[in-house]
Amino acid sequence: MRISLRLTVLIAVVILVGNASRAQISLGGDTGDEYLNTVTTAVPFLRIAPDARSGGLADAGIAISPDANSIFWNASKAVFIDEKHPYGLSMTYTPWLSNLVDDIYLAYLTGYWKVDELSALSTSLRYFSLGSITFTDASGNVLQDFRPNEFAFDVAYSRKLADNLSAGLTLKYLFSNLATDQVVNGVQVTPAMGVAADISLFYTSKFDTGDKDSELGLGLVISNVGNKVTYTSSVEKDFIPTNLGLGAAYSVNFDQFNKLTLALDVNKLLVPTPDTTDTDNDGIPNFKEETMISGMLGSFSDAPNGFSEELHEFMISTGLEYWYDDKFAVRTGYFYEHPTKGDRQYFTVGLGLRYNVFGLDFSYLVPTSNNQNPLDNTLRFTLIFNLDALGTSGAEESGSDS
Repeated sequence: MRISLRLTVLIAVVILVGNASRAQISLGGDTGDEYLNTVTTAVPFLRIAPDARSGGLADAGIAISPDANSIFWNASKAVFIDEKHPYGLSMTYTPWLSNLVDDIYLAYLTGYWKVDELSALSTSLRYFSLGSITFTDASGNVLQDFRPNEFAFDVAYSRKLADNLSAGLTLKYLFSNLATDQVVNGVQVTPAMGVAADISLFYTSKFDTGDKDSELGLGLVISNVGNKVTYTSSVEKDFIPTNLGLGAAYSVNFDQFNKLTLALDVNKLLVPTPDTTDTDNDGIPNFKEETMISGMLGSFSDAPNGFSEELHEFMISTGLEYWYDDKFAVRTGYFYEHPTKGDRQYFTVGLGLRYNVFGLDFSYLVPTSNNQNPLDNTLRFTLIFNLDALGTSGAEESGSDS
């Protein structure tokens, strides 16, 4: 296990010091389609999907029906949760790289409170552990055992702006401690800290289509808008994963027992595309010296190979969810990321069960590209409870992944 953990340390140090390769890697030709130029950020754990329901929908969650995990996907949805269950909790445990190690995981705790018909509060705490790492010197002598970790604490407020429209604001504090007190390239490593915010909108409408009742949900989220971070005293800082997400979900109730939902999410990181240009010859590429705001605004037009490369930076999640009698669900989905931007491509499948106050969600990831996914061969599941107005169990989200 030590071998794989040393590899983890190497990867972590590369990310935290910001010395990731800045060169484009040719995939065999001379066009934008044939260069590997992945957009990378610090603290990528902020973009890890936490729950098994959306996990079964290939990480689509911006516009699907609200639940206790809405604070991650779109906090503005929380105000539309059924008033019969004004309180909800969710606890999730996700093993990470379980094919290689057994002590890397994401733990996630979230809850919500519907204050009244027009407003709701949500909160979440996510903790990402990178396992146990042994640092050694050049001679192989043990220097220190260390447990790198990251966490983020979120608080959100959502409010109805109209009968069918709501807005949400999420504030978050993040802390990343990957190799504190170690020295890399003569520079001492320190924890990275920052604050960020999410801004979200949600629109929902019910209507009749002949003999069927239908519902449309639309969502927009700009997440992780916050300061750049550094793990050293260097003036070179890294962007956090600021993201633009657009989502749509269309549900059809065929009758009182059968419901089908089609979900689509499109995401794009609002951070600069890596480029080797260094006009002031200070050893720091121009894209690294962008401010947070200029990096966000310029992220739609800064790709070295132009508009065609910009289009490659959009990630697509599609999902299909079928419910029978609100007690049994079957889910599937497909996630696509362009080969030059990370090449994450996979199918997902999932199941959902509800019985009185108890429920379970399961999901499983099936990769379709040659790149290994951290959740390969991992069955994820979420244990669900709801809390009603009297404080007794009802049905909302609490979860676990293994």
